[in-house]
Amino acid sequence: MTEQHEVEAGRARLASTLIANGALTVDWLTTYDAVPRHWFVPALIWPGRGDGLRQGDAVNRHADPAGWWHAAYSDVPLTTQWDDGDHTGEGRGTTPTSSNSMPTMVFSMLAALDAEPGDRVLEIGTGTGWNAALLSHRLGHDNVATVEVDEDSAAEARLRLARAGHSPTLVVGDGAAGHPDGAPYDRVIATCSVRRVPPAWVEQTRPGGLIVAPWGPEYGGEAVVRLTVGDDGTASGRFVGSSAFMRLRQQRAARPGSLEYLSGPWPAGGVASVTPLSPEDVGGWSAMFAVGAQVSEAFPLVERYADGTYTLWLHDTAVTSWATVDWAPGRTAYEVVQSGPRSLWDEVRSAWRWWDDRGRPGFDRFGLTVTPGGQTVWLDSPDNPVPARG
Repeated sequence: MTEQHEVEAGRARLASTLIANGALTVDWLTTYDAVPRHWFVPALIWPGRGDGLRQGDAVNRHADPAGWWHAAYSDVPLTTQWDDGDHTGEGRGTTPTSSNSMPTMVFSMLAALDAEPGDRVLEIGTGTGWNAALLSHRLGHDNVATVEVDEDSAAEARLRLARAGHSPTLVVGDGAAGHPDGAPYDRVIATCSVRRVPPAWVEQTRPGGLIVAPWGPEYGGEAVVRLTVGDDGTASGRFVGSSAFMRLRQQRAARPGSLEYLSGPWPAGGVASVTPLSPEDVGGWSAMFAVGAQVSEAFPLVERYADGTYTLWLHDTAVTSWATVDWAPGRTAYEVVQSGPRSLWDEVRSAWRWWDDRGRPGFDRFGLTVTPGGQTVWLDSPDNPVPARG
């Protein structure tokens, strides 16, 4: 098969997938055709796996052109950088730090953004430049500004955009600060996740404008939120679907290891108990989101063993409290140990029960309100905030 046939077959295959799942709508078809994804995919990539949360082996366009073309036109994210560029070579690094996003997420978020020709859009996280190119084609590059924190990524994206015939305003800087020189914007879209919506994004969006961004609590779980900015400097709206994006660099959290919490040999003075709630029940993406929306400044780690069992560790970010829950197949009761001023498993269990008692609501029933003083997650309506624990 010639390269041209590879392009045509791949683009048609991906388009069919995106149309079938509802991500690619009729009004974006012309732009999809005009801005091929492969123009914005580097030679060395790590395609995502089915769950979207892990990376497969590296694919090098020069060594495996067929594999590269297949990956470029598959509905998976393509990791393009590890460890802020410090990692080199074809092995996996420690932390993925840049990617060409999953096409379903790209077009679903563009649909949620609801930008029309003439709208001015600020993008946070240029990455490879594909999303900025799609916006530039639809809206005109004079109406698009994009911010990238990584200088090398920004330089490579600028070249790709120029080769594709697009020249949006590309700023190298802190995405949390936005780009005030181009404000006010009709729309703001983030291609990285946040724990806190930066005030600058709200301040730089006109009243009635929209902010579309992946949001996730410290604990885990994540979804795309669609906020409408009010006249009073606040923003509020619902979550529109599950997501799994790399965190905004300025909001990455340090994750201390379990040993940093222990003051002596196991069980290190912890209080033992037993729980009927399985760690499996609190480990799903929706459950983690619901728990994290309530339990602040805490996060889980999983220690797996060769026999298939594991320990769920819970830690607080202040490094004062910890808890463990041991899981094994076939059990109906699980051993718990807790230590510190916060009883972290009790907090997680209470948060999970609150979610379970309400029918285990999905992301679309939750919403977020952002004010100059903070942010609040709510269920069904802004006047029904989720309870705070911890």
